[in-house]
Amino acid sequence: MLTVLTVCGLWVWLAWPWISGAWTVPWDAKAHFQPQLQFLAGSLSRGESPFWNPNIFAGWPQVADPQSLIFVPAFVLLALVNPAPSFAAMDATVYASLLVGALSLFVYFRDRGWHQAAGAVAALSFAFGGSAAWRIQHTGQVISYAAIPLAMMLLARALERRSLGWGLLAGAAAGVLALGRDQIALLGIYLLIGQVVAAVLFGDGVRDRGLGGRVAGAVKPLSAGAVAGLAVVVVPVVLTLLLAAESNRPEIDYIGAGRGSLHPASLITAVIADLFGQGDPNVHFWGPPSAAFGVTDIYLAQNMAAFYAGAVPIVAILMLGLGRGLLAAREIRFAAVMALLTVFYAIGWYSPVFTLFFDWLPGVKLYRRPADATFLLGFWIAVLGGYLTHRWLDGTVPPAGRVARALQWGVALVVLVALPVAFGLHADRLTEAVKPTATAILFFGGALLSLELARRLARGRAALLAVGLLAGFTAADLRWNNAPNESTAYPPATFEALKPDTSDPTIRFLKERTRETATGPRRDRVELAGLGFHWPNAGMVHGFDTVLGYNPLRIDTYQAATAAQDTIGLPDQRLFNAMFPSYSSVMGRLLGLRYIAANVPLASIDPRYDTGRIVEIAQFGETRIYENRDALPRALFVTRARQADFARLLETGRWPEGFDPAREIVLERLPAGVAEGARDAGNATAEPGRVVIAAYHNTEVVLEVDAAEAGFVVLTDVWHRWWRAELDGRPAEMLKADAIFRAVQVPAGRHAVRFTFHPFAGAWADVVERLARGRKG
Repeated sequence: MLTVLTVCGLWVWLAWPWISGAWTVPWDAKAHFQPQLQFLAGSLSRGESPFWNPNIFAGWPQVADPQSLIFVPAFVLLALVNPAPSFAAMDATVYASLLVGALSLFVYFRDRGWHQAAGAVAALSFAFGGSAAWRIQHTGQVISYAAIPLAMMLLARALERRSLGWGLLAGAAAGVLALGRDQIALLGIYLLIGQVVAAVLFGDGVRDRGLGGRVAGAVKPLSAGAVAGLAVVVVPVVLTLLLAAESNRPEIDYIGAGRGSLHPASLITAVIADLFGQGDPNVHFWGPPSAAFGVTDIYLAQNMAAFYAGAVPIVAILMLGLGRGLLAAREIRFAAVMALLTVFYAIGWYSPVFTLFFDWLPGVKLYRRPADATFLLGFWIAVLGGYLTHRWLDGTVPPAGRVARALQWGVALVVLVALPVAFGLHADRLTEAVKPTATAILFFGGALLSLELARRLARGRAALLAVGLLAGFTAADLRWNNAPNESTAYPPATFEALKPDTSDPTIRFLKERTRETATGPRRDRVELAGLGFHWPNAGMVHGFDTVLGYNPLRIDTYQAATAAQDTIGLPDQRLFNAMFPSYSSVMGRLLGLRYIAANVPLASIDPRYDTGRIVEIAQFGETRIYENRDALPRALFVTRARQADFARLLETGRWPEGFDPAREIVLERLPAGVAEGARDAGNATAEPGRVVIAAYHNTEVVLEVDAAEAGFVVLTDVWHRWWRAELDGRPAEMLKADAIFRAVQVPAGRHAVRFTFHPFAGAWADVVERLARGRKG
C-alpha cells in the first residue's frame, strides 16, 4: 500500500503542471478533442443526443466517429457532471487514465512476485515516459494506451486462475480498449492475442505445463471474455467501419502508410531524451524527418519520433537485457519478442517485415502511421526495464564474466557516445547534440548508482527505501527530461477561443450574429478560415454551425462537394474544387455560408469571390469577418426538380443550365409523377410556399411548410442514410437533393416535415443489406 501511495504521490507531482491549470496540453488535445468533449457535455446538459453533430462539415455522424469520446467512460462521466469542462479538467482526466494504467501494471508485477520497487519504476515509466509523454496531445491514443495494462493484468489473472469472473472482466477491459478504434487499440488487441498464445502454447504465466491442460483451462475464461468484449465493442466498431466505408479514407495504401514510418535513427530517443531538439524551442529540429538529417520522404511531426521512458529501465535493458542476455529469460521472453515485433512495425517501410503486417494483419490498412507503435514501445520499455530491475534487486542476475562486462559497456558506449556523435556529424549538428547527450550520460550514471544502492536496500525492512530511491529517481528523471515543452504544454490563454465563456471578440460576434438567424428558415453557417490550428472546431464549443472543421475523416461525397480538408487552420489549407470553385458559387449559396472569418484579406484565399455580394462587416485585430449576402436559408421550399447524375455533377461541378437553387433542386431520380422541368421557373408564383424551422436539435429537425402548390422541402444539412423523414407524422422518402442534401416531397397545403437520426437501426439495415449483397455475389 505504501508503494501505491508513493506512485500516486509522484503522479500528482509529475502531472501537476497540467492538472493545476498552469499549463494545458496543446495541439490536437485542444484543436480536436476539447471541442469533442464540450460538444458531448453540452449536448448531455441540454438533454440532447450527441450522436449527430450539426456544427462541422454541415453535419457529421458523431456516434460513428472513433475520436468523438462518446464511448470513452472517463470522458462520458466528466461530461455528465460538468456541462462546461475546463482545460484542466480534461487534462486531469487524461492523466488519471494513465494512473489507472500505471497501477494496473504495478498489480501485474505484484501478481508475479516481482519486486515492488521494480513495479513502481515500471508504473512511472509507463505513465510519464515514451509517447504517452511526448504525444500527450493525441488524447484518443493516450486513452487507448492507458487501457492496455488493465486488460493485460485482468487477462493474466483469468488465464492463471481459470476464472470465469476474471475472464468477464478481462473481456470487458479488452472491449473498452477496442473502443478507442485507433491504431494503439488495434496493437493493444494484438498484444492480448499474443498473451493468450504465449500462455496456452508455451505455458507463459500459467502453472499447468501440459498443452492439453492449458487449452482446457483457457476455454472458460476466454469464452467469457469474448462474450463480454463483444458486448462492449461490437456496436461502436460496426458503426465506425460503416462510416469508414463511406469516408474519404476507407483504407490507406502501402505508400501512404509508409510515409508515416519511424526512421530507425529515431530509436535513439529512447535513450537520449531530446537529442534532435524535439522539445527545445532554441534548437531547430534536425532529426528525421528533416532536411538537415537528409530524410524528407516521411511525414511525422517532430514529437512523434520521441519516446524517452526513463534511465532506469533503459539501463536495465541495455546492461542486463542485452549485455547479459536476460531478455531471453522465460518469464519475459513474450514481452521481448513483442517488443522486437513492435520495433519492426514502428519503422514501417524501413523493415521488410512491415509488408507482412500490412498485407496479413486485419485492420492495419485502416491507419496511416506505423510510427504510432512508439506508444507500445514505451509500454514494453516499462515492462522489460521493470522486470530486469526486479532481477537486479532480487539478486538473481548471474555474475558477469569478462565477455559479458565488455558487451555491457560496449552497448552503452555505442548508444550513448558513438551513435549521437555519428548522427551529429551526419547532420552537421554535432554541437547541438552535446547537451542532450551529456544529460543522458549523467542520468545513465545516476540510474546505475541508484540501482546499486537500491540493490543493497532491496531486502527486509529497508525495501521501502529502495522503492523511494528508485521511484524518486525515476520521477525526477522524467520530470526533467520529459518536462513541459512546446509539444506538450502551452499557457491556457493561448486557447481563449475554445473556452465556453470566452472573451474572444470574433467568437462573440459570430455567436451573436448566428443566434439572430437561428429561427425562421435560416440558421446561417460560418467558416473559420486560417485563424490558427485550434480554431476550426470552435463551433462545437459555442454552438454555431460551420461548413468545414478539423477531422481526418469526412464523408466522401461532402469532400467531393466542398474540397473539405482535414483542417483549415492556415489560409492555404482552404481549397476549392469544381463543385465549390468560390465562395460565390451555387454550393456556397446552398450551404448557407453567411459569415467567413479570416486572418488575411479574403481575396488571398479566394480571388474569384464576388466583392459586391460578399463584403467585410467587422474586423478584430487581424481577423476580418465577411458577410455573404447570397447565402440561402437552411430550409427551402422549391417547386421544380431536375435530374442529373450526381457522380458526374460532383466531378465536373456543372449544374443544369439555368439552375436556380432558390427555386429548384437536382435529384438523381425523379419521384413518380414528377416530370423534369414540370414548371417554368419564370412563370412560378412569387412565393409558392414558405417553410420555417420549428425545432432544430442534434438528432431531430422539424420544419413547418405552408405551400400553395406541391413541391419539395429542402434541408441543406448533409444527407445520411441513418436519417429518417416523416411527413405529418407518417414515414416519407428522404430524397438526396443537390448531390449532398436532404429533401422531402410535399403536397400543397400546411404540413410538418420531421427528420430524425437513427444510427443503430440504420447501421443494422446497412449490415443486413451488405450481407444480402454478399450472398448474391
